[in-house]
Amino acid sequence: MLYSVKMRASRGGRRGVGGRHISGAERIVPEERVDEVAAAMLYRARTHERGKADFMQVRVEAVDPAAIRYCPLLPVYDRAAETAAEGRRAAREELIRAGVSAQAADAGIAALAALPDSMRGAMVLDSETGERLDDQKERGVRCTNMDAADSAGYDQLMAARGLGGDHPREALVLASKVAAAPGAVAELCWSDDPQYVTGYVGSPRYGYGRIPVLKEKGDPVGGRVFFVRPGTDMVAYVRYMQDETVLVEVRP
Repeated sequence: MLYSVKMRASRGGRRGVGGRHISGAERIVPEERVDEVAAAMLYRARTHERGKADFMQVRVEAVDPAAIRYCPLLPVYDRAAETAAEGRRAAREELIRAGVSAQAADAGIAALAALPDSMRGAMVLDSETGERLDDQKERGVRCTNMDAADSAGYDQLMAARGLGGDHPREALVLASKVAAAPGAVAELCWSDDPQYVTGYVGSPRYGYGRIPVLKEKGDPVGGRVFFVRPGTDMVAYVRYMQDETVLVEVRP
């Protein structure tokens, strides 16, 4: 039996409602790993660099095997950048290469750069016009319910590529689910962790493009943008992102 283990931590709200997002994590693991994974998530929530949480929640739910979908792990490639400005120019180029219009790419980068604080979810933009299509405001559309199909094998693969640690592990799994969504064109993301400045552009066409600098060190604001084809069924898109369980497979 597999179980979904999710953690979220915040500060300043009331019983988890409102306040500032501090940390979140999720895994899908066998029953014998639930205690270990839940404990690691609580430690992460208590020691996160974004601040000390005053609300921490871990939720564990059984996963119906019949409801699981599978998608391929995106191939990884690198773009060079030494400053945030260079990184954002590289991100713009990758978005356009993936099929996003220049207008929409500029709109997405500007929207992330203008965020007053981090979003838990993502903005969804039309890949042609740059118009925002979701109605979730500061909450955004969350991509959730995913993990690697073979966690041990995935961890070994990431370590062999020099991509150990929580940030790249979680980002690549999430980007792979996002790229497999109906109507997906590309994704742009940089982290809200103040000391982690690496971000990426993901796409079903080219894969996961790591960009070493997409914001200034010490900046506690981050987020993501999903770019979708014009005419994408947003009800089906949001349902896939937030409700469907997806395991990411390493395929030849």
